Amino acid sequence: MKKRLIIVSIITSLLLVAVFFLAVSWGSNTIAFPDIVKTLMGDGTPLQEVTIFDIRLPRIIVAMIVACCLSTAGCILQSVTRNELAEPGMIGINAGAALAVVFLISYGQTSYYDKMGDMALFMMPIVAIIGALLSGGLIYRLSYKKGVSPTRLILTGIGVNVGINAVISLYQLNMSKGDYNQVLTWISGSLWGSSWKFFFLITPLVLIFLGLVIWKAKILDVLDLGDEIAIGLGVKVEKERKTLFFYAIALAALATSVAGNIAFLGLLGPHIARRLGGPVHRRQIPLAALVSCIIIILADSISRNVFSPIEIPVGITISIIGVPYFIYLMMKE
Repeated sequence: MKKRLIIVSIITSLLLVAVFFLAVSWGSNTIAFPDIVKTLMGDGTPLQEVTIFDIRLPRIIVAMIVACCLSTAGCILQSVTRNELAEPGMIGINAGAALAVVFLISYGQTSYYDKMGDMALFMMPIVAIIGALLSGGLIYRLSYKKGVSPTRLILTGIGVNVGINAVISLYQLNMSKGDYNQVLTWISGSLWGSSWKFFFLITPLVLIFLGLVIWKAKILDVLDLGDEIAIGLGVKVEKERKTLFFYAIALAALATSVAGNIAFLGLLGPHIARRLGGPVHRRQIPLAALVSCIIIILADSISRNVFSPIEIPVGITISIIGVPYFIYLMMKE
């Protein structure tokens, strides 16, 4: 098993490097691979340096941070609910964060990220976490009945997700056409406008929560065995479930604050990682992050270039892959 994990890790890492270079190269201004290496080493032309360091590289790095957040949140939710179909986009966590950020970016604004003030930009992660916590708290409270049933948590989350998306749709009806189009693109999941500001804004918090999740990896392994066994092993199930649920909410909110509502990424990464590396979370979480990074970078490259000059939100491209896989899992279950 250990040998297989090493081989899988090497292959996925090489795939990530290949997809990274493809994303840096592919665009309206195509850059050859040797020129990418030269530019990264500080020997590129001014145009190549601007294209890579100011436009493409921050977008790719932010995409990777988002992938790590959503895949880790998916790993947590699938263990906490003991349901393979759980992911932050499906049970209303992303929607709660999205609703809060939609209020922020549309309040008194006539434009999008390009003219959004630094203070509003700084507030986005905070507002997203508040929105996600409110929706997550509502889901947890509605599903609580002498403890939280994993199945009830999932079904309640789906209902809350539908309700929040309906509120977002109603709110959009009162927007101007320009604001409506911009917010619609954002809630569909988009990396447009990503910059180094976004990276420095959320990375410290992301690293803290990822560290906390890895620290709780053994608890996640025990929760996978069921409540009775977990209690028998001395785990305070309700307390740990609340704590881990909070970590999942925070990570999903941070991702949503800079990339909008990207669904299914928290489903695809953990599932593929579980199949490749097994259910132990110390292995699954890093592998799920690698797989999700490959998916989002490749999907974003396709979204940017296939229908150029029109750019499709990356969330739509990922959903095209995710929906058939979700249906397959649902039929299997």
